[in-house]
Amino acid sequence: MEHAHSFSVVFRGNTPSLWLSMSIVTVQLGQCGNQIGFEVFDALLSDSHSSQGLCSKRENEAYQASCKERFFSEEENGVPIARAVLVDMEPKVINQTLSKAAQSGQWKYGQHACFCQKQGSGNNWAYGYSVHGPRHEESIMSLIRKEVEKCDSFSGFFIIMSMAGGTGSGLGAFVTQNLQDQYPNSLKMNHIIWPYGTGEVIVQNYNSILTLSHLYRSSDALLVHENDAVHKICAKLMNIKQISFSDINQVLAHQLGSVFQPTYSAESSFHYRRNPLGDLMEHLVPHPEFKMLSVRNIPHMSENSLAYSTFTWAGLLKHLRQMLISNAKMEEEVGSDCVAQASLELLVSSDPSTSASQSAGITGIDWHVRPPLSGLPPLGKMSLNKDLHFNTSVANLVILRGKDVQSADVEGFKDPALYTSWLKPVNAFNVWKTQRAFSKYEKSAVLVSNSQFLVKPLDTIVGKAWNMFASKAYIHQYTKFGIEEEDFLDSFTSLEQVVASYCNL
Repeated sequence: MEHAHSFSVVFRGNTPSLWLSMSIVTVQLGQCGNQIGFEVFDALLSDSHSSQGLCSKRENEAYQASCKERFFSEEENGVPIARAVLVDMEPKVINQTLSKAAQSGQWKYGQHACFCQKQGSGNNWAYGYSVHGPRHEESIMSLIRKEVEKCDSFSGFFIIMSMAGGTGSGLGAFVTQNLQDQYPNSLKMNHIIWPYGTGEVIVQNYNSILTLSHLYRSSDALLVHENDAVHKICAKLMNIKQISFSDINQVLAHQLGSVFQPTYSAESSFHYRRNPLGDLMEHLVPHPEFKMLSVRNIPHMSENSLAYSTFTWAGLLKHLRQMLISNAKMEEEVGSDCVAQASLELLVSSDPSTSASQSAGITGIDWHVRPPLSGLPPLGKMSLNKDLHFNTSVANLVILRGKDVQSADVEGFKDPALYTSWLKPVNAFNVWKTQRAFSKYEKSAVLVSNSQFLVKPLDTIVGKAWNMFASKAYIHQYTKFGIEEEDFLDSFTSLEQVVASYCNL
């Protein structure tokens, strides 16, 4: 199925040359997946048509061509069609999504790329997975197959879903498993939305552990966004007073766009990267036990603030590095003591002649403390009673977009103290660059990180689900659709193993 005859223009030296760009098929599942999917395609296209790219006309054309080949197929009348399949068990959101895309006049969804029914999953993972999945498997997989066949060169799937509801999570897990069975050699990245800590539905913790444990078996990487963190970005950085799901989804789309839009394939090359999905996996998931990815993106600000702001690469990268060390979700959170501690640890490790007590005059602290783990920790109670001094990484990717990008210095991300002992920084850290600015920012930086960032939220969700499970609360809602207690126990075991593996870094 891998033909190779669709070329887009990119650069060799400083002149455009032909280079194949591999396409990604997006599968949007449930209300959350469809609403975010729309914002992602909208952000990609409006960025690629932006006049603020701050680069030459030729370079802009190359960038546009690469973006389109990746995410859109062309239609006769010139309107790009998203390479996407939309799935929901209720028609309302899909109908809204289709008409919003068509009204934009810039792009649209394919006429026959949707599957919906009249009855939802009622926030029940088991219903999505065990009833809707098998019942509609053939129709959904047929739509996906048609979309894949339209790609001249196919890279893999980007699957957008929530993990707390019924359709997105239950049906999403079922569809991902099917994709693994039918396309074992194609990459699958699941973008999952972590529920609000305060809770949207009473059984969200059950739905979440079932989703995560199943995806851990069938997906190549899980790109995770926490609703709470994105909400905070909207409130504190974007200064939005009444935050809607649309606001949250636009921040998500901005972050995803800044990861997936074209970048050069190597330091000196003017080729655009032809297989970003494959490169992401190769750089960030060196071992199947570690496949949780997070995104940190700076700057984030309202149009008003932006008018009065200037950015330097040194400033942006310093902030981003501090966010990584302290596991902060956004730049305002990085002023804490743990950054000072973690930075000191890194300062010490960078200069073997300096001892921890000499630098900053602090004595008696063991900067290399790691929590001891004997086998699996008790459910929901990690052996992490005190916070880790800093966030240890398996692998990190920094993506830089904008003016003077070649002058940006990323040496701070190559410090061995940031990474697990079994990977050298030369293998654990990568940087992608392009002079083409993204969205409204003259300079922007993204960190995609495979690190301990989700240990605490994952442990919390497992703990809450376990407490409900121990008292048999709501279990009958699942067993009546064929998800047995044994399935829950399997999920607990596999996620405890994930927590233990990340804790042990």
